[in-house]
Amino acid sequence: MTLELLTALVTFAFVSSITPGPNNLMLMASGANFGFRRTIPHMMGVGLGFVFMVILVGVGLVQIFDAYPVSYDVLKICSVIYLLWLAWKIARAAPIEKGAKTGTPMTFLQAAAFQWVNPKAWAMALTAVTVYTPDTTFAAILIVAVIFGAINLPSVGSWTLLGQQMARILTNPGRLVAFNWTMALLLMASLYPVLFT
Repeated sequence: MTLELLTALVTFAFVSSITPGPNNLMLMASGANFGFRRTIPHMMGVGLGFVFMVILVGVGLVQIFDAYPVSYDVLKICSVIYLLWLAWKIARAAPIEKGAKTGTPMTFLQAAAFQWVNPKAWAMALTAVTVYTPDTTFAAILIVAVIFGAINLPSVGSWTLLGQQMARILTNPGRLVAFNWTMALLLMASLYPVLFT
């Protein structure tokens, strides 16, 4: 991989990982509702789940989508329905009493599995593999996946930390409800590029 291509890949990985999308909005909501420590499995599931996704996309799923284009459309429809359901869950999240252990943040496996129905993750993985992989060798795909993993984890951590810091101003149940509804609406808005482009 040339230095120019590597620089372009790192830039793409950073910009696509740090900008708002379903993962980051859900992590911010989780940080606000459950705190940083309880959201760590969710963060790790996003980071490692996406690395695994890039590898599998690079190894063969692109060929399936090329051979059966309708499979990508079916995946897109399922993803949109699932994200709308998640937005509803975020909007309806009940305020957690101070010091209480009620409520459950997303687990590692749930977050890793979520990558497969996250339209932004699909767009990132497909772009990374088709644009930034100079050849389709496993080593090249692995390099792309590792670079994304190294950049993605600090990026999602910053969104969780932002949510945790926002929790200080969300001590009022009304403000927390407004925050959760705002996060749900932003999550739905993140579907715009998928539905209308």
